[in-house]
Amino acid sequence: MTQPGQLLPSDGCLHLVGDWTLAHFSRLRREVEQQTKIPPSLDLSQLGALDTAGAALLAKLISPERLAAIDDWAPALPAERRALLHTVADAMAQSPPPQPRPTRPVKDFLAETGRRVEKFWHQQCQLMGFMGQALATLATGIWRPRRWRLTSLVAQIHQTGLNALPIVALLTFLVGAVMAFLGATVLRDFGATIYTVNLVAFAFLREFGVLLAAILVAGRTASAFTAQLGAMKAHEELDAIRVQGLNPMELLVLPRVLATMVTMPILTFVGMLCGLIGGALVCLLALDISLTQFLAILQRDIPLKHFVIGLSKAPLFAFVVALIGCQEGFKVSGSAQSVGEHTTSSVVQSIFMVILLDAAAALFFMEMGW
Repeated sequence: MTQPGQLLPSDGCLHLVGDWTLAHFSRLRREVEQQTKIPPSLDLSQLGALDTAGAALLAKLISPERLAAIDDWAPALPAERRALLHTVADAMAQSPPPQPRPTRPVKDFLAETGRRVEKFWHQQCQLMGFMGQALATLATGIWRPRRWRLTSLVAQIHQTGLNALPIVALLTFLVGAVMAFLGATVLRDFGATIYTVNLVAFAFLREFGVLLAAILVAGRTASAFTAQLGAMKAHEELDAIRVQGLNPMELLVLPRVLATMVTMPILTFVGMLCGLIGGALVCLLALDISLTQFLAILQRDIPLKHFVIGLSKAPLFAFVVALIGCQEGFKVSGSAQSVGEHTTSSVVQSIFMVILLDAAAALFFMEMGW
């Protein structure tokens, strides 16, 4: 019958009682850590079973050097016990605890920055490879109508487009109203509140309409793609699809990518329209600019090219967002924690890439004079 090990101080002597084994390691370690002062004499006569875990705790209790001299102060202990304690004491004496690494803030910051840049570069290389694979699959299957997944495409259009219309409309309406308020506040000092119409129109037709729609799709749709594909990989459904001779890229990725590319221009148009409505409502209520005057200024001062430029960015943003969402789903390792991590990563990467592409497009159109 085993007896859990324990420490019993008595009359200036510390008695080691019971089994000092791995099974009782956690409780014994707490008792050892509570011993702030070790008595000069130890009694090992009541010691039960002993293994390397218990010997390591004993070395921590009295120091490896003192444990190595056990032949001098505990000669009655069996020879095999003394040999085990000698071995553990020698090993712990030869392996001192690691010294704390000196802090080097500048060097550590530069090293961490380098690691993050390298990780970002590898992510972009993987994204380019995944993009090439998707385009190759699309080029192969577009000439074979029998391989088109129309049912899956329609279902994804419903999920990514129709279900996202209310939130896109509400958000862009509110942002349009806020922008009109801010523009009116600044332009009032110059007596140019009439140009609030131009501010709202230029902002939503060129930038905010497509940008807000893309960010919402990145947060809503890309995360859904990652969670769906990640759960399928965790349950080995992707392996089952491959075993049946089907291509996951053609079956799962292309319908999602094409559906997002179809719905993003629609969401962008709705976002532009609702943003202008929000701005028009503020102009009507706060600036005494009637709806007729608002529309007249739009028709007179805002060229159609700004609407075309804003709408032309929508398919590109949709393509990148959907690819990132699907790629992160395929990178899930199989656990629930991995699904959550890659879902978060897909949202962050998608929003980052959308803003980066939007900035590059803005610079390009500015240099072209558009």
